[in-house]
Amino acid sequence: MFDFEFHNPTKIVFGRQTVARLDTLVPANARVLVLYGGGSAQKNGTLDEVLGALGSREIQQFGGIEANPTYETLMRAVELIREQKLDFLLAVGGGSVIDGTKFVAAAVAYQGEPWEILETYGAKVTQALPFGSVLTLPATGSEMNNGGVVTRKSTQSKLPFRSPHVFPQFSILDPDKTLTLPPRQLANGVADAFTHVVEQYLTYPVEGRVQDRFAEGLLQTLVEIGPKVLNDPDDDVRANLMWVATLALNGLVGAGVPQDWSTHMIGHELTAGYGIDHARTLAVVLPANLQIRRESKRRKLLQYAERVWHITDGSEEQRIDAAIERTRSFFESLDIRTRLHDYDIGADAIDALIAQLEAHGMTRLGEGKDVTPDVSRRILEASL
Repeated sequence: MFDFEFHNPTKIVFGRQTVARLDTLVPANARVLVLYGGGSAQKNGTLDEVLGALGSREIQQFGGIEANPTYETLMRAVELIREQKLDFLLAVGGGSVIDGTKFVAAAVAYQGEPWEILETYGAKVTQALPFGSVLTLPATGSEMNNGGVVTRKSTQSKLPFRSPHVFPQFSILDPDKTLTLPPRQLANGVADAFTHVVEQYLTYPVEGRVQDRFAEGLLQTLVEIGPKVLNDPDDDVRANLMWVATLALNGLVGAGVPQDWSTHMIGHELTAGYGIDHARTLAVVLPANLQIRRESKRRKLLQYAERVWHITDGSEEQRIDAAIERTRSFFESLDIRTRLHDYDIGADAIDALIAQLEAHGMTRLGEGKDVTPDVSRRILEASL
């Protein structure tokens, strides 16, 4: 295991009917901006519940944050905060709303062009407004980490950022908020959480035995509950998905072990260029990524085959093939297609995708920094 320091200041409030706790979590004199997405929070009553819990505090609202939050939309929220002199943010939604709120929190007091926050991956952030979240869609783990991803429509750029200044102060996780979600969003949540764990686990052995078993337990839980989540509104199943998705990316799985993230970086270009759901780009890229890089990942792929999928028969090559196929089949069982042609993307798109990776500096990806544009090209070709 590598040396590491683990720090996560986010307070998690987990359980049914916990939105009422906002009254004690948000400062009594706060001037609050409530940020949300496309309207589901309004339709299902969550927004009214949140506003009621905030009581007599001064409240402004900002809706319309996209499923892939855009710089253009978020900058309107920044302007509103500056005009109204608001001092506390509350994200009500899934990972996109929380990611967007993190950017807004950092951009309000940023000296300079706020897009620099993304261009420098958060390195220039020195302060941010305090904020909390009410999670309605388990998927990204953004409710308990300090990272986010924002898209700029004008340049088709989708970039990640991270800063210790943008941890949520608190996040409310009420599994009942998932009961009205459509199957597509739930499937995306399962696939997103699964890939988050894989990016931190399927690299190379470093004697991180605790982290390996933790990761494998999360993956096995997702395999067990994944199909149930789509068809069974059981509160216990939804609660387990919500907690797994949070743990998948709160920093603990990856503490002290090498991490990959090349699947995410390649997937971001598919979302930016073609508008494909983030989780679905991961389901397309991950199996191909594992196939192309099977030699560098051999030892962990064999471990993954045995411990997650219980594959023990056959040669090493057969076991690796079977594990990759089981991964693809798992995504397909969630009604998520795993080939670029399923999204009407052909080989003629690859040159532009590689050019975007190069333009964004994504030329030395992966745990070994060996995913060059040529390797990314081979991964995309294998995704066709």
